[in-house]
Amino acid sequence: MSCFGNNIKKIRGIKGLSQQAFADLFDLKRGTLGAYEEGRSEPKIETIIKIANYFSISIDNMLTAELTVNQLLRFNDQLTVAPEELEKEEFAVIPCITPKNSRDYLEYFDNPQFVNDLPAIRLPINTEKIFRAYTVDSLEMTSQDEGLFPNDLIVAEKVPLDVVPKLTAGIMVLVVMADKFILRRMYVTGKNLTLRADHKNIEEVAVKLADVKELWRVRYVFYRRLPEAANDINSKMNALQKQMEELRKLTS
Repeated sequence: MSCFGNNIKKIRGIKGLSQQAFADLFDLKRGTLGAYEEGRSEPKIETIIKIANYFSISIDNMLTAELTVNQLLRFNDQLTVAPEELEKEEFAVIPCITPKNSRDYLEYFDNPQFVNDLPAIRLPINTEKIFRAYTVDSLEMTSQDEGLFPNDLIVAEKVPLDVVPKLTAGIMVLVVMADKFILRRMYVTGKNLTLRADHKNIEEVAVKLADVKELWRVRYVFYRRLPEAANDINSKMNALQKQMEELRKLTS
């Protein structure tokens, strides 16, 4: 058996590519790539040549040698980042829950392979903690045109379920239930959670802690829209102008 499967798996890890992303580069099916990596199948010679040429690796090395990380970092390809940068700083890899994969996540959230194959972002945050990114899909956490809007992205830290009762009341959390996600502010009462939206017209939800699959505490937010700083300045200028006009009336 060749070293091809282990080598492409290592290449994926260095480049930060999921199985699906790697397979798409070479017109392969994700299942086929998985079979190569697990040694259940050997690729056609055309596939070996295509991958070896893409990453500037000799075919002999791809098939007969276990490539090291240092070797892979030196190879030239359009996805390579300077080795010095990779060695100096390690970013946290954060799997993303999106509208396209959210239903699958509810079913396979505890499957490591599924989680590893989710699209991911990299951020310079604590690499020893577990995070998830989640695409906001509702207006439930808005209030008076402020807050979280659809397509904003939250980054949340995993909270062990036995620690949940110790969390501060009112923090924003992403709760994973058997059939849905709930993004709300959390209040704990005994073995129950009360989840409240910031939007005044949304009723609160009560769930049992025992029914929660995962709970993530929101740590960071990335807004899709730019802050409307100009509008704030205009509002203040208009208010100041009105005050000046009132002062003129009083002194005239």
